[in-house]
Amino acid sequence: MKGTSPRLFLLILLPAVILMVLAPRFCSGQAFTLTRLADGFDYPVGKPDSYGYYVYRGFTQNGHLGEDWNGNGGGNTDLGDAVYSIANGVVVFSQDYKKGWGNVTIIRHAYRGKSGQILFVDSLYGHLHVRMTKVGERVTRGQKIGTIGRGPHNMYAAHLHFEIRQDLRVGMHRSMYPQTYQTYTVGGPRTFLKAHRVLRYESRMVRVPINTFQKKTNPNRAYTQDISVPKLSEDEEGSPSIPETTSSVISRETEPEATTPAATRSMLKRLLGRD
Repeated sequence: MKGTSPRLFLLILLPAVILMVLAPRFCSGQAFTLTRLADGFDYPVGKPDSYGYYVYRGFTQNGHLGEDWNGNGGGNTDLGDAVYSIANGVVVFSQDYKKGWGNVTIIRHAYRGKSGQILFVDSLYGHLHVRMTKVGERVTRGQKIGTIGRGPHNMYAAHLHFEIRQDLRVGMHRSMYPQTYQTYTVGGPRTFLKAHRVLRYESRMVRVPINTFQKKTNPNRAYTQDISVPKLSEDEEGSPSIPETTSSVISRETEPEATTPAATRSMLKRLLGRD
């Protein structure tokens, strides 16, 4: 800044420096990553049209919250068969979760809805024999992401457990959210896929929220407990009187020396050249 005195430059720079230091403390917003918009949704097995597979068990609200896809051969004939990403997206979960699940992958997809607004859904692929992607990896429509398995310790006949959620907070904590169409796509996975098989192609990348899964607690549930409130006595005029300890703190903290610390005054004097 040519022609600007050092003193004025410091006065201009100081607020910016303070903002840079304090901003992370007050602006801890949602984290995002980039992915390509979905140009359509295919089926997770027998791509693209689920050839050679059928749904043995479908979606029911407050019951079975996904679809179990099996090979036409029955039994374990589909063990090790390929599982595909239903659309472009980014992997937000990939883990051997055990607990009746085994290997699980969750992919987040961005797509343009009928209103033109960009919407998001999560697709879950459970009981996998092999996981072939990692968290943060971008995947494309029809990309092989794993193989059909039997769950932990081969506790099931081979099949793919498949879900689509419109609530991005669920992750592996399904019991914390309504097990209805409020959380899952209306009609279940196949209904959503049929309605979005072909979408307009757009080459640009879009922002996708990440780190949205709840851990052990759910902030959307309200828990209350009794709060101990100190009793206030009334003076002669009927107004609550302030306890002596509180009054002394107020008096001390509102003194000029407390509100304008010596260190702050010294810094301002140096900046203004008044040492």
